[in-house]
Amino acid sequence: MRSSRPFSNSWADIVKRAFDILVAGVLLVALWPLLLAVALAIRLSSRGPALFVQQRAGKDGKPFGLYKFRTMRLDVDPFGPSPKSGADPRLTRVGRWLREYSLDELPQLANIVKGDMSLVGPRPLYVSQMAEWNERQRRRLSIQPGLTGLAQISGRGALTREEKLELDVQYVERASLRLDVAIVLATLAHVCGRKGIYEQKYSQDETVRGERTLERTERPTNVDKRL
Repeated sequence: MRSSRPFSNSWADIVKRAFDILVAGVLLVALWPLLLAVALAIRLSSRGPALFVQQRAGKDGKPFGLYKFRTMRLDVDPFGPSPKSGADPRLTRVGRWLREYSLDELPQLANIVKGDMSLVGPRPLYVSQMAEWNERQRRRLSIQPGLTGLAQISGRGALTREEKLELDVQYVERASLRLDVAIVLATLAHVCGRKGIYEQKYSQDETVRGERTLERTERPTNVDKRL
């Protein structure tokens, strides 16, 4: 069947995929000693495997196995609310350090090489969360999820779910290689500065996922158009 997408968009997809494979491949080769050291530290410091695989929603909502370094104890709910700080008792000692520098996300470089993810795009969320999204928010599923994205450099943990979803859609509307490079560079600065690591409030009317509050606040979701 002939694609209805513009020819230029097809070429943009090819360039983006080549960029993903090149960068992710080089990083996997360059960082393998670090990846091995982290895996050993996890295994030696706590009971359980070093890697954690969880089903997330990919492009068009298709589930895939997301790779992460395990940062929590085995006896806690992996689908529970995100930690609010490094003092969360569910986190292991090594896990706190990994989250501080976002090193727990590095195994997703393998997801990128496999084609499950891209370097830049909406972060892959739980499959069950798709039922919560409106038609506009579901547009984030039209492209590959990313290791980092617009939301991750625009507030990250300080943003609510609604703000992150809106930024994801804004990325879909503006996606380009130039924007991807800008987001990758900004992500490096945010990781080094350890900004917005922990989620402060899940939603505009939920303190944590599944727990409603009476207070409802609205926050701007516009991003710097210079990116």
